[in-house]
Amino acid sequence: MPPEQRAAPRTRAGPSVEGAPTEAGTGAVEVRRSARRRRTVSAYREGDRTVVLIPARMSDAEEKRWVGVMLDRLAAQESKRILGDAELAERAGRLSAQYLDGRARPATVRWVTNQNTRWGSCTPAEGSIRLSHRLKGMPEYVVDYVLLHELAHLLVPGHGPAFWRLLEAYPRTERARGYLEGVVAAGRLPHLPAARSE
Repeated sequence: MPPEQRAAPRTRAGPSVEGAPTEAGTGAVEVRRSARRRRTVSAYREGDRTVVLIPARMSDAEEKRWVGVMLDRLAAQESKRILGDAELAERAGRLSAQYLDGRARPATVRWVTNQNTRWGSCTPAEGSIRLSHRLKGMPEYVVDYVLLHELAHLLVPGHGPAFWRLLEAYPRTERARGYLEGVVAAGRLPHLPAARSE
């Protein structure tokens, strides 16, 4: 294909891209291949679509992987920009209504900077939930999982079977836990080479 010609863009609904997040409001994912693009991958939101730009020579497997990576990056950027304490409290209310029948009602939900070994904590007697500032910038589904985890502690204090049953309704529990485990593992590496997006 001559460099000035482009392959027709592929438009997919978020759920059909294996492993890619499907955040509410993300809508369809359109992959645009370009012969001019040699190594770089980029993505941006365009209305209710996400456009991912990739080199034309990229394999289908690489495309799937990069779509997932770029959707996670966009979600992380958006999460970092918009979630203050007030938004976090609103999100907690929505998550409680959606997954816990509205039974978990925290008195306070806020970000804290003094939790470097935990992602979140909850004091059921006070109804307070605190999330580590280290979650800022992570994909929304990860923040939602930690928030839902702490909301569940308002109903069940420990980590027994009754607690984990509460989290079964959240469809991204395993993925979020895997993401957080990966962050912890990466933090233990002596040297982590920079990820190449080219």
